[in-house]
Amino acid sequence: MLDTVKYLLGWKGPSGYGSKSTADHVTSTVDLRSSTAIITGATSGIGAETARVLAKRGARLVLPARNKKAAEETKARIQSEFPGAEVLIMQLDLSSLSSVRNFVREFESLDLPLNLLINNAGKFSHNHGVSEDGIEMTFATNFLGHFLLTKLLLEKMIETAKTTGKEGRIVNVTSGIHGWFSGDLIPYLGHITRNKSEYDATCAYAISKLANILHTKELANRLQGMEANVSVNCVHPGIVRTRLTRDREGFLTDLVFFLTSKLLKTIPQAAATTCYVATHARMNGISGKYFADCNEASPSKLATSSTEAARLWSASEAMVTSPDPKLD
Repeated sequence: MLDTVKYLLGWKGPSGYGSKSTADHVTSTVDLRSSTAIITGATSGIGAETARVLAKRGARLVLPARNKKAAEETKARIQSEFPGAEVLIMQLDLSSLSSVRNFVREFESLDLPLNLLINNAGKFSHNHGVSEDGIEMTFATNFLGHFLLTKLLLEKMIETAKTTGKEGRIVNVTSGIHGWFSGDLIPYLGHITRNKSEYDATCAYAISKLANILHTKELANRLQGMEANVSVNCVHPGIVRTRLTRDREGFLTDLVFFLTSKLLKTIPQAAATTCYVATHARMNGISGKYFADCNEASPSKLATSSTEAARLWSASEAMVTSPDPKLD
């Protein structure tokens, strides 16, 4: 109850920011004129606002997108507001591992530095689907594509941080819904991948968001072991209506959002935690943590398990390398 009251009142935590802070507000002292940022899912909603604000602070943006027309429209909006902004559009379908590899090859051919990687794209599908790589579609898009993208870009980020002396930052956008799942992740993924009749959209989304947090935890440990000047953290943006619900628009969705309207954030407020964690000086040296409302928070018990994080990492490595991954 106390946490809900603090949320509704916009209580500011140790960071000096809270649930009512906006992306513009938390980056007001930030200068990104020498930074390059890759932001997935930047054609609408939280991702588009994140891109707008980072461009405002001077960052060069690389916007991977499945729908290049929508990405070009985002680019046009940003450059109409900030005429000097550098925005590059590149093709990427996160549900396809071959598309991820093609994107990374194309990005590396540009010989650009990489300071910020914001894994923001998300999908909530009410219909069962399996990716071309044999993985349940929500998990493939929300987690596995980002896992491979991060893995393939990590060397570039470490190199950039070493050359510039400036900490590289990876931000994984998760959700509080991750706590709705408390079972055995990989076997459950295999079960819903193979059994269409057993598919539960909310559980599928929850395990993909749980995986984002476990990935963050394990990657932070590995980066520390490498003594790399790159951090990784994950963020829960809060409750906001975006195109994430596009598969189920209509009266019921409208009613749910109306009834919960007092808990909803605006998109600028929802993008604040991502922008804070990606850019703020107070975040220097902080890695492997979970943030909500621009402050460190506590994820579910399962999400804090080092054993589960290591298991997921091993399984994910197998999924991105094997043509027939064993999900059990």
